[in-house]
Amino acid sequence: MKGRKIMLEFKYDTQMLIEGTNLSEDAINAYITENFEGDCLLAVGDDELIKIHFHTNKPWEILEYCSSLGEICDIVIEDMDRQSRGLNG
Repeated sequence: MKGRKIMLEFKYDTQMLIEGTNLSEDAINAYITENFEGDCLLAVGDDELIKIHFHTNKPWEILEYCSSLGEICDIVIEDMDRQSRGLNG
């Protein structure tokens, strides 16, 4: 509906790939869940490549953590509030 504002608890859809060695999707999932506020977490992959998807208000914290695990690439941060208003994220 035009003009209707959707209230989002977590504003930024944060996605990236982590390239590294001995990565553990279970350990990454647990660390993010325990240490960062957000929802819709996906951490999937293998010991050399993990895809992260997370809704948060502080995407820079997720970027900092993930960069400590390996090289991060294909970073996408979209403002879901802007998208809900029909604007580019």
